[in-house]
Amino acid sequence: MNRPDLELVCAIRRHGSLAGAAKALRVAPPAISKRLAALEEHLGLRLFLRTTRRVSPTAEGEALCDRAEELLRAFETLEESLREQRSEPAGAIRLAATFGFGRRWLGPALAVFQSQHPAVTVQLQLTEQLPDLAVDGYDGAIWLWNAPPRRAGEWTSRRLARNQRVLVASPDYLRRRGAPHHPQDLAAHDCLVVRENGGPAEQHFDQWRLHHDSGGEALVLPVRGPLSSNSGEMVRDWCQAGHGIMLRSLWDVAPRLASGELAHVLPGWSMPDADIHWLAPWRPQVPRRIRLLVDFLARRFRAEPWKLRPASAPAPRGSRRRP
Repeated sequence: MNRPDLELVCAIRRHGSLAGAAKALRVAPPAISKRLAALEEHLGLRLFLRTTRRVSPTAEGEALCDRAEELLRAFETLEESLREQRSEPAGAIRLAATFGFGRRWLGPALAVFQSQHPAVTVQLQLTEQLPDLAVDGYDGAIWLWNAPPRRAGEWTSRRLARNQRVLVASPDYLRRRGAPHHPQDLAAHDCLVVRENGGPAEQHFDQWRLHHDSGGEALVLPVRGPLSSNSGEMVRDWCQAGHGIMLRSLWDVAPRLASGELAHVLPGWSMPDADIHWLAPWRPQVPRRIRLLVDFLARRFRAEPWKLRPASAPAPRGSRRRP
């Protein structure tokens, strides 16, 4: 068997007739009949059942067509990869990402990448539900959870950066209610819950699983409060307005912590379940433009630009700074 044979059987299955396959392959219908008969004789198998209305694959034909589709995709990917190696990377990259991270961190990074590779176009879809990447035609997704469980070989995954969810509250709330000194103290506080879409199916949003930096067993704490939403931005606004304590990704609240609009609650405790991942459908050959993008994002986010940096120590009293 050769590549034209694979294209032949796939075209027949796709169009459901020899005439339709002939038109798609731009050959005369008698040539299609002759090639199919020769292939079936060579394999010693009946691949298609012919009726006056339709040509449909047998079980053996169906299995052959499935495998042929995989091989043809591999051929196309390999050829594209070889073409890219001879020139500047080119072509479209279609991505999905969550709204918040996509706007705050990914969007600016993609603009820089595209400016470095002008022949590449980037299409970014912001969504709170992880699409079926292969079925919907995405090259990959930048997501805050690892790949959902699927059959082996369907996904590839790479962690681009570590991230954690931290507890924060407004200074006004902490002045009125006091700061908790231990995670168990959260039971006496108003906790603002984000009921996000697209997270792990088994996640209980009203239970916070906190780990201490020093290690040890995690604490699973039921929390409650008068306000919750599926919008992280809405919950963040409530938190900033002084309505309670929130558990939120560090990449999202770091600027407000730096400005003092929010205060870090229970430093040393966090929920380390929100690392930044690259997810993609498995493919035998990954185009060079996509490999370049993933490596670029890994370098860009490796330093965790959202991570809190220790403030510089104030100068001693009475000391003078040099001009």
